[in-house]
Amino acid sequence: MRSCTTAREVEEHNIYDLAFRPDGSQLIVAAGNRVLVYDTADGTLIQPLKGHKDTVYCVAYAKDGKRFASGSADKSIIIWTSKLEGILKYTHNDSIQCVAYNPVTHQLASCSSGDFGLWSPEQKSVSKHKVSSKITCCGWTNDGQYLALGMMNGVVSIRNKNGEEKVKIERPGGSSSPIWSIDFCPNTEHLTTSISSTLSLINMYTKTKPKSLDEHNDILAVADWGQRLSFYQLSGKQMGKDRQLNFDPCCVSFFSKGEYIVMGGSDKQASLYTKDGVRLGTIGEQSSWVWTCRVKPDSNYVVLGCQDGTIAFFQLIFSTVHGLYKDRYAYRDSMTDVIVQHLITEQKVRIKCRELVKKIAIYRSRLAIQLPEKILIYELHSDDSSDMHYRVKEKICKRFECNLLVVCSQHIILCQEKRLQCLSFTAVREKEWLMESLIRYIKVIGGPSGREGLLVGLKNGAILKIFVDNPFAITLLKQNTSVRCLDMSTSRSKLAVVDEHNTCLVYDINTKELLFQEPNANSVAWNTQCEDMLCFSGSGYLNIKASNFPVHQQKLQGFVVGYNGSKIFCLHVYSMAAVEVPQSAPMYQYLERRMFQEAYQIACLGVTDNDWKDLATEALEGLDFHTAKKAFIRVRDLRYLELINSIEERKKRGESNNQLFLADVYAYQGKFHEAAKLYRKTGHDSRALSMYTDLRMFEYECDFLGSADPKDTKLLMKKQADWAKNSKEPRAAADMYLTAGEHMKAIEIIGEHGWMDMLIDLARKLDKAEREPLSRCAVFFKKFNHHGYAAEIYNKMGDLKALVQLHVDARHWDEAFSLVEKHSQFRDDVYVPYAQWLAEHDRFEEAQRAFHKAGRQAEAVRVLEQLTHNAVVESRFNDASYYYWMLSMQCLDIAREKKEEMLKKFHSFQHLAELYHVYHSVHRYMSEPFSSNMPEILFNISRFLFHNLTRDAPMGISKVDTLYALAKQSKLLGAYKVARHAFEKLQGLKIPSRYQDSMELSCLTVRSKPYRDSEDLIPMCYRCSTNNPLLNNQGNSCINCRQPFIYSASSYEVLPLVEFYLEDDISDEEAVSLIDLEVPRVQTNSSWQEMSSGEDDPFTAKLSFEQGGRAFVPVLVNRAVLRSMSRRDVLIKRWPRPLSWQYYRSLLPDVSITMCPSCFQMFHSEDYELLVLQHNCCPYCRRPIDEPS
Repeated sequence: MRSCTTAREVEEHNIYDLAFRPDGSQLIVAAGNRVLVYDTADGTLIQPLKGHKDTVYCVAYAKDGKRFASGSADKSIIIWTSKLEGILKYTHNDSIQCVAYNPVTHQLASCSSGDFGLWSPEQKSVSKHKVSSKITCCGWTNDGQYLALGMMNGVVSIRNKNGEEKVKIERPGGSSSPIWSIDFCPNTEHLTTSISSTLSLINMYTKTKPKSLDEHNDILAVADWGQRLSFYQLSGKQMGKDRQLNFDPCCVSFFSKGEYIVMGGSDKQASLYTKDGVRLGTIGEQSSWVWTCRVKPDSNYVVLGCQDGTIAFFQLIFSTVHGLYKDRYAYRDSMTDVIVQHLITEQKVRIKCRELVKKIAIYRSRLAIQLPEKILIYELHSDDSSDMHYRVKEKICKRFECNLLVVCSQHIILCQEKRLQCLSFTAVREKEWLMESLIRYIKVIGGPSGREGLLVGLKNGAILKIFVDNPFAITLLKQNTSVRCLDMSTSRSKLAVVDEHNTCLVYDINTKELLFQEPNANSVAWNTQCEDMLCFSGSGYLNIKASNFPVHQQKLQGFVVGYNGSKIFCLHVYSMAAVEVPQSAPMYQYLERRMFQEAYQIACLGVTDNDWKDLATEALEGLDFHTAKKAFIRVRDLRYLELINSIEERKKRGESNNQLFLADVYAYQGKFHEAAKLYRKTGHDSRALSMYTDLRMFEYECDFLGSADPKDTKLLMKKQADWAKNSKEPRAAADMYLTAGEHMKAIEIIGEHGWMDMLIDLARKLDKAEREPLSRCAVFFKKFNHHGYAAEIYNKMGDLKALVQLHVDARHWDEAFSLVEKHSQFRDDVYVPYAQWLAEHDRFEEAQRAFHKAGRQAEAVRVLEQLTHNAVVESRFNDASYYYWMLSMQCLDIAREKKEEMLKKFHSFQHLAELYHVYHSVHRYMSEPFSSNMPEILFNISRFLFHNLTRDAPMGISKVDTLYALAKQSKLLGAYKVARHAFEKLQGLKIPSRYQDSMELSCLTVRSKPYRDSEDLIPMCYRCSTNNPLLNNQGNSCINCRQPFIYSASSYEVLPLVEFYLEDDISDEEAVSLIDLEVPRVQTNSSWQEMSSGEDDPFTAKLSFEQGGRAFVPVLVNRAVLRSMSRRDVLIKRWPRPLSWQYYRSLLPDVSITMCPSCFQMFHSEDYELLVLQHNCCPYCRRPIDEPS
């Protein structure tokens, strides 16, 4: 920092106060009993204002610039307009000491020896408030809410806008240390953390009540005649320690943005301080006390008012103190801090020195900072290139005077005019060099630790190289003009110099030859990654020069200080920036001269993707495959990489024809005609033809051939057809294939697109000897259901077997049968698929006849068996039951020829049909969350199924599900004995994990129940009236009379039916006629009636049997018994032959029972009617309800 006097004026009287107009255009001066108004642009006196009768002590300008005020020893305050007219005057009881305008409301505070007043333009009167001591200074907070008063007794009083005291700050020293000047920092955002506290900021745009004192972040600077400077928060809390001044301060004033403080007083000079009170230097020395000082708004100008009447105007010039090494830039901030910035990663670190930073030097991991009384040496914490943590390595506590400072790995270099001194980090002077002229530039150019080299430029034009361990300087060259800037190339073979005439000169260090020079340069830098590139700046332009090519320019403000790859480090005013500069221009300069390797090196520094593509293309055309390959890898162009790899492989095999390689390159680039010429030139016509074919350039291919050979024409037509097919132009492709004689390919295209008219025309034109194309046509006709055309083709070919198969596939059975009548060898080919088709459509009788005609009588049974097996596998047990019933009936039909075998299958299938019909309900109950069946029905079903699963269970039927369902329903209905038995059975089986927990719990809980079954569930035999246990070792027969139970096919309750048999000499027709002769009179009652004796009912007498016999004794009836029966009490299962009819007598005529006339299953009539309404068919055999019996 340095200051220069821009104006100086001497008045006759003491200058007590100064004030700038807010826009800085005018300066108001309190001089004697006059108020002087100066123009700050040229320092001329605009007008002296006379209105006071005694000395003017204070002046202040309103923030809006419309008025200003002056206070005098004559006890009066005068309000002046910006046009220098007095508009108001009011008085106090004592002399006026200070005035201050509120920055927001423009309220004026005027302070005298005994009181202070508050006046605003809206008020007619001035409100005055008494104080206990003389007021020496005052100031408003930034938001205008509070007024601070400095007093003679050492007290600072904080008042609100109404004059009420809110905070009282009592300074140590009391009246012996009067407060002489105070000022609020105008911008607290710039305060350092050492003197600021974290306060919550309230949105100034919200309509809230005024902030409390604790919520304010205004900082008050207080200077007293105890020679101390202190800082306070508005709440009265002191921030930091007192700063000792060693003089009596008369004035303290912040810069407009609060970054610095100007102070003057008894030391007869104005000094500059940081915002936290660190002294930076002297602004200007005077011959008397500096009574007042002010900073011009938003500028670096300072004005002083002295006791001897001197008014001095100074401009402060803050020089840039900085250092750069590669991508690390260190610079001074706020005069006392050093910021180190990583120009690549944009990381920053701040080093607080708390003293004026005079010089900065940075090199590798070292950072040197010169302070007024010492030099600090820092080093990086680690070797990581991105590490930004610096720590103090050494302190040299000694005052040095130098123009330039340089740091090396183990030394610091001090430059003072002509002298260079090399000091170790312990302040030991190791070397000293005395130059023949003033040193203008010095730079470390690297080297081993402790042996670094320095590049030194002198005012007389000499350029030297000095090694820190060598006492002798080496003269590199000497020019006639003074050196302004220097840089050496990476290989240290070239030297760039900017002289005092702003000319950039580049020398070859070895030969001392001037390689070239360029005008308009103020700084220069070599590219650290490319030997032949440098850049220099000047006249608002950045100039980049590669090798000996012309300079490439672009606009750039500032000075170039470094060049690394594609980044140029530019210093503009006080900021350093890393500018990304594409290296396209120098790269293209190299490409123009076909210097591909050098162009690639430039591209690696940073160019666009398009530039990389251009480089790759140019290198490829120049047959520099190595460079082209690296460039194409960069842009990830796999197509060209494959080409280069193939060329390299061919080279390895011994190929060396560069023109052939170039032809391939041209073909890849789309330069087809050039490629064809080269192919012909190298004798590879076939490659040209293949290229044109692949590109569908048939016209060019014809021109290239220059031939009318029909073979060639046909070949071209075929290729053109292939292209049309691939180009999704199928009709054109088909026509071309037909023209070229490729019938099969044409048929494929026509058939795929379904052009039947075109296909039938083609088929009719083909000769019958062309069987393959004709067969393919027939296939497409079949595909699109044009069976007539297909039949026409097969007839044309005479292929009767294919014709038969066509009719079979199309289900045209009549046409197929007519062919079979003429050609019996195709009988199996027709009737077997016909029978299968009938079986699939549930036309089993017709299927049987068809199988019989084909000689495969059991085929229908196999088909149904397969359907049944599929239903079981898919857990469709209701369908399985139906299919087994169908199988049984089919077997019964066939049984007339194979009686024994088919009847055995009939009974087996009937049994399986009933089991799967029952298990369907159990499976649904176990697998679905809800069941539509009542617990009693599920109980009966499970018990019936359990009795029939004593041996191996049929496929798909789970014993676990059956027993678990039986156990759960038994427990629910009170059949605890059955439940316990079922659970015991379950313990011997493998239980699925999903049932395990619930089964174990149920098994335990059922043991707590009585070991008996509910009597309501005990079934009774209707023949012998014996109550049977629920778990019967006889299965589904009575334990006493062995009479089989007849169950309802829906609820599986025992029906009151007893099967009876006819005597041998009675036929079925006679039995029916006897039963129909007379309907006997039967007495009914709502309750159970027991037949009284055999005389009343002959059939009842037939029910008796020998007690205790193990063999089953059937009920055998004669003609008399038959005549006694009522037709409505008898149910007859009229089985077809060879089975016999079955007869059943109902013992409870009131119980209505219905038998399905198709499957002969018995139902309670109400259940049957409900199920028929639900399904519109029999629930067992699925006979439609409207189908005749």
